[in-house]
Amino acid sequence: MPALHRTSTILDHQEFVKAVYGLSNDRYFTTPDMLTQMQRFVMRGLKGIRQGDKKKATLNLVVAMSWFMSLMNQLHIDLTAATFKRFPNLCSYCGSRPCACKKQKVKKRKRVVAKNGRKPKTIAEFQRMFSNIYPPESRTLEQSGIHLGEEMGELTEVVAIYRGSRKTKDFEKISQEAADFISCLFGVFNSWKVNASLELSTLFSRNCHVCKKAPCECDFRFITNFKS
Repeated sequence: MPALHRTSTILDHQEFVKAVYGLSNDRYFTTPDMLTQMQRFVMRGLKGIRQGDKKKATLNLVVAMSWFMSLMNQLHIDLTAATFKRFPNLCSYCGSRPCACKKQKVKKRKRVVAKNGRKPKTIAEFQRMFSNIYPPESRTLEQSGIHLGEEMGELTEVVAIYRGSRKTKDFEKISQEAADFISCLFGVFNSWKVNASLELSTLFSRNCHVCKKAPCECDFRFITNFKS
């Protein structure tokens, strides 16, 4: 029975999504459709932030995260590798930990090289890594939410560019923006002290979180009208 646990890795999450939602994703959703679903739940999560509704924001961002895994599966992107390549325990822009972009007034992205340090394995460890790079007390929850919305837009843009060009260099940018997106998603969770691995393991403790089947048996109309 497919399930996520508090010790699950990002790869576990991708494999879970493949086992539970892979069939319906292949039948129902194109890449632009996947992005639409991500945008749908990210925006609902941001609405929860605006309303001060932590439960609403958390649910929608956890669902958005799973749609994100569906997109990564469809594009055959190893999100763990892409994320650590972009953030090797350091800020991807200034190359420091904690981030010193504001203090140093960094205007140009530096070449970030991985130093000695343990690569995170679990989702919880990646969340902790991002907390160390970008301390939640250094920005407000609203700022974290705005940054997430910005990265959602940038991910959408690079996917659109690749679908128009079909060039390898443009595909590589998708992996980079995917890493930026998940960093900001963890940023929101850290700002609101949400334990992402706990929320994922609670929602996806047994197959699909709605129909409780694997593969998921929710039909297209229900999926696209799902209320959260």
